Amino acid sequence: MVADWLLEAAAEYNKASLETRDSYPAHVLMPVKTLATIIDWSFRSLPDEILVGIDADSTKPNPKGVDEAFGGSQAGMFAGQGYLMGQPHLINRGDSYSVHHVPEEWTDGVFSEERGSRGSRFCHYIHSHPNCVAIPSEADAESAQWTEGCEMILGLRYTPEGTLPWLEDVEGVRRTLTPEEEAGQLPVIGRAVTGHIIHGLEVISFHRTGFGVNLVLTDSEGNPIGWQG
Repeated sequence: MVADWLLEAAAEYNKASLETRDSYPAHVLMPVKTLATIIDWSFRSLPDEILVGIDADSTKPNPKGVDEAFGGSQAGMFAGQGYLMGQPHLINRGDSYSVHHVPEEWTDGVFSEERGSRGSRFCHYIHSHPNCVAIPSEADAESAQWTEGCEMILGLRYTPEGTLPWLEDVEGVRRTLTPEEEAGQLPVIGRAVTGHIIHGLEVISFHRTGFGVNLVLTDSEGNPIGWQG
């Protein structure tokens, strides 16, 4: 079940995706249930980062009306283009120096029963940025070079902050997925098992060439949350 606050935030997120569609060369659709699962895993893993792999669902092409509305579809830009994202798979958990760098031979066996001998090779990847905005670092940009689909980042703002404080003044395009602040107070959208209070989320998608990919959050059939068509 997807929380009401996430559905409301997803509707606002999609509104911004539609308004800025001309700024992106392509778009990609993620079911909001998939994102809810990734958010839950992220909350349970704090203060560690997580890395999640997602394949495109070849049985669910993007609805024609959605593709027409969001435009910006440079054909053949990335693998899985034109299809909804499928089920997420938790690949790794660790600090920012180790979460991406896992030899394939370590993780292929984890998914071999359901995905074959090279089971760790996914189309899309998303990793979390604990207490950090969703802007690619140099390491993120380097990791994206090996991603055939889209690379994504989920930024989480929480308290207590620990040794690394939240930095607001960061260069880059940020996409928030959070209820609006009231009376200058940070919203509270969840509590991690570690006791951290979650105040905000950001999520972006980008291509290995550095171009942003317009992310749209949908229901299970690819219809954008909050969108009337």
